Amino acid sequence: MGIPLLVALLSLAGPSAFAQDEARDMSVARLEQEFSDPLTTLPQLFTQDAYTPVNYGINSSTNRVIARVIVPRLPKYSLFPFVQLVRPSFSLVTVPTGRGGTRTEFGDMQLFDLAVIPWPGRETGLLMGVGPVFVFPTATDRLAGQGAWQAGPAFGAIYKGMPGWLLGCLIQDPISFAYTSPHNQPVGSLLFQPIVLRHLWRGLYAKSADATWAIHWRNGSSTTLPLSFGLGYVILRQGWSPMNVFVSGEWMAYRHDAPVAAQTTVRFGMTVAFPQWRPW
Repeated sequence: MGIPLLVALLSLAGPSAFAQDEARDMSVARLEQEFSDPLTTLPQLFTQDAYTPVNYGINSSTNRVIARVIVPRLPKYSLFPFVQLVRPSFSLVTVPTGRGGTRTEFGDMQLFDLAVIPWPGRETGLLMGVGPVFVFPTATDRLAGQGAWQAGPAFGAIYKGMPGWLLGCLIQDPISFAYTSPHNQPVGSLLFQPIVLRHLWRGLYAKSADATWAIHWRNGSSTTLPLSFGLGYVILRQGWSPMNVFVSGEWMAYRHDAPVAAQTTVRFGMTVAFPQWRPW
């Protein structure tokens, strides 16, 4: 009598437990994409430490700590009839002082404001956004920033049409128009950030999304094309905000006319999401 009853209970509990696990995996997979999506509408606080032990052109290591806030705005709360994504970024930069020494300073602040285009529609899996990007010369040392006020166009696109995959890019072209010193050089850099993410298992995913290709078209023609690969994990706990942790490595695959550039970089990052603040 006891064995048949136990079998019956397991047969009832099994599908329910499986359904719960499957729903959780789907939720985690969506969060993985939200944490790497440049057009995400999920409010987030992003922090990252990028350590470069080896550089071309200098003998000391460098480091950059980045803090970023993602603030989505609905049309009824913004000036435009589109979903608006505001993303300010702040940084602390460790720069060389000579003879192997370093010091840490505030870097330039960056802000982009993308309007999400309502076509071709989310059901297609393709989403695009356009808007301006600004760079403010808030650096406390000339080596920690570019010493220029900059503004230019920005474009982002993502594709979610393949299950388990996220493909996309973020393109920015900030152009200088004013300077903190008459001796500063004009700045114009085309920045291309490719994004590839693959869901692996549970909250684990692989990505190549941290490297930014740069073409400095205005002052000379230096080009740097780094490549990156990393692993991340999404943490879901009852009563906690969703969290994402990742580690990635980056190496310079190609550089032209760039005497000072990062050779290898290791990144550690954490993102905390606030879905309760999403206004829809």
